Amino acid sequence: MGVAAGDYDNDGFLDLYVTNFGHNVLYHNSGDGTFADVTRQAGVDDTHWSTSAAWVDVDGDGWLDLFVCNYVDFTVEGNRGCSSPAGEPDYCTPKMYHAVPSRLFRNLRNGKFEDITEASRINSSYGPALGVLCADFNGDGRTDIYVANDTSANLLWLNQGDGTFRESALDMGVAYSMDGLAKAGMGVTLADVENNGGLVLLVTNLTREGVSVFRGDAHGQFDDATADFGLLQPTFGYTGFGAQWFDYDNDGWLDLFIANGGVTLGSAWPARGSRYAQRKQLFHNEGCGRRFRDVSSEAGSVFQIAEVSRAAAFGDIDNDGAIDIVVANNNGPVRLLRNQIGQRRHWLTVKLESEKVNRFAIGARVTVIRRGNDALVRRVHTDSSYLSANDVRVHFGLGDQPEIEAVQVSWPDGSKERFASVKCDRIVTLRQGSGKLL
Repeated sequence: MGVAAGDYDNDGFLDLYVTNFGHNVLYHNSGDGTFADVTRQAGVDDTHWSTSAAWVDVDGDGWLDLFVCNYVDFTVEGNRGCSSPAGEPDYCTPKMYHAVPSRLFRNLRNGKFEDITEASRINSSYGPALGVLCADFNGDGRTDIYVANDTSANLLWLNQGDGTFRESALDMGVAYSMDGLAKAGMGVTLADVENNGGLVLLVTNLTREGVSVFRGDAHGQFDDATADFGLLQPTFGYTGFGAQWFDYDNDGWLDLFIANGGVTLGSAWPARGSRYAQRKQLFHNEGCGRRFRDVSSEAGSVFQIAEVSRAAAFGDIDNDGAIDIVVANNNGPVRLLRNQIGQRRHWLTVKLESEKVNRFAIGARVTVIRRGNDALVRRVHTDSSYLSANDVRVHFGLGDQPEIEAVQVSWPDGSKERFASVKCDRIVTLRQGSGKLL
């Protein structure tokens, strides 16, 4: 099903947690190009139908913990027959089955994990979970967990700082759509889309639902801004899965990619070889983060291919300063979408390293201060999208500006550093303790 990437033992090598319909697997990176299955000794097996997963330091001890999304209580033997409105055999909706609670494992710092699902109260509310991302939603310095559920209310677990979480999606405005209905949430992405320091959350949904876009304010409250961003109508006819805010043309404004593919008969558009096939979509941020334009027809022939797309992972595959995309298709080939646009403008990619917090500083916030003191903010993560793990490095498009004033890092332990004399159009590594403490 899915994968999560994170260095759980702080040895400098990214490890992989693979979710399955069945036993999940933790692969420890040996550092020599090989991986070892350490699932049993680590204590992170889960035999349910797991989907997305995320590495997150929930207790701030500098070691990555693990959140695993679970879907529904489905067995091959107990599979029910469902039909389309025309009477043809079709896939059942998740409402036909019982949802299974997701799980949270705490890192014991010795290669083993403790299941704290019940103790953390994560299992006090649950739905058919498909997407997850971890970030500080309310500005209290603690990492929270957002879960997209299929056909039930989405969940936002606010970290209470005492080992427990409080579900607050309804209170903060990110549980339902603007009309108060639960949608079929799949993929998730979160970023400062408007370049104003605020958070914008996007959730992909089913055909005839459109995506959901939630804009956060300075107090941690969100409102539905799907129509404001111009994304309701162009996504209404698609079933979205993997998605990400990312700057494909390096103009300094985050754009949007969505991997689409139907799940019910008749959802294909246009029908080309599969009754579930749909096109991928690319939206350009027209500036100020307020309107997005569908530029799929201008972005290359791969956007004209209708496929049953699911997962989408994002990162600079060839280290040329432009973010590429890997898309997994159901019963189809994996697609590598190599970005040939971003090199036309300036950029900066930042890799963080630390021996005080988790090795790659997942959960940190990186700010590039440009000439004139305007700023671009990115969070360090490998989660989000759908069933995917993304590049742990943070990428900044700089437009026509060949120089910046500085890079400021807010580390997961709360400390802040400023790094001056950072050159652009390259990949830089910033180590905690080597900058000017703020």
